[in-house]
Amino acid sequence: MPTAIILLLIAAGSVLFHVLSPWWWTPIASNWRYIDDTIIITFWITGAVFFAVVAFMAYCVLRFRHRDGHKAAYEPENRKLEWWLTGGTGVGVAAMLIPGLFVWHQFVTVPADATEIEVMGQQWRWGFRLPGKDGRMGTADVRHVSADNPLGLNPDDKNGQDDVVIDGGDLHLPLGKPVKVLLRSVDVLHNFYVPEFRAKMDMVPGSVTYFWFTPTRTGTFDVLCAELCGLAHAQMRAQVTVQEEGAYQAWLQQQQTFAQLSGRAKTRTAQDNGAD
Repeated sequence: MPTAIILLLIAAGSVLFHVLSPWWWTPIASNWRYIDDTIIITFWITGAVFFAVVAFMAYCVLRFRHRDGHKAAYEPENRKLEWWLTGGTGVGVAAMLIPGLFVWHQFVTVPADATEIEVMGQQWRWGFRLPGKDGRMGTADVRHVSADNPLGLNPDDKNGQDDVVIDGGDLHLPLGKPVKVLLRSVDVLHNFYVPEFRAKMDMVPGSVTYFWFTPTRTGTFDVLCAELCGLAHAQMRAQVTVQEEGAYQAWLQQQQTFAQLSGRAKTRTAQDNGAD
């Protein structure tokens, strides 16, 4: 009896701890409330299964405990029970999978009016690129990455000359406008994650992944790497600030373009050659 009671208390306590826990999600700041809803559905389904399994264990401990003069019955299979367990498992898995498929479809279906930005991950820093006045970003390739071109922009692509390059700084975004985030990595797997946005995606070397979201609340939020990427993984941080359109444009005008950074690099090279 004590063992059965302890098992039931563990099951009930685990569920109550999650429901009453003060360690809950941060307030959402994007359009992805669907992510929260899907997680809640998954929690209740898995929580119910967990409770049922532990309760069944408690029942078995109590019901089939050793008793003097009682002989155990050998029952190697129970087809009726197997059908119920198989059917219940199938319904539970479908209930978790179907909402996720709908959310995933929305997650990768980017609105036509979304603005493209780029995030570059490398050990252990973030780089960001925003389109310039022409609204288009130039091409990039890791073969172009250098100290003077940390994001690897193609210097021969005219569309990239006015791209805004932020290396090691913070990202700013306008409020209420959809953003398609293009993700690249220079070295190892990274993962661009802002908890308040509920959206993240692995950054795979040699490929470009993406997701989209719409910022719905102004403020400054922490950027984390959600993929173990080496010794200083925990220090790979930045910030993203969501602003009203006017404040965002004022900030954007103060940032340097790829052409300006390239010009400064050429000037430094010429000065160094002259000094030699």
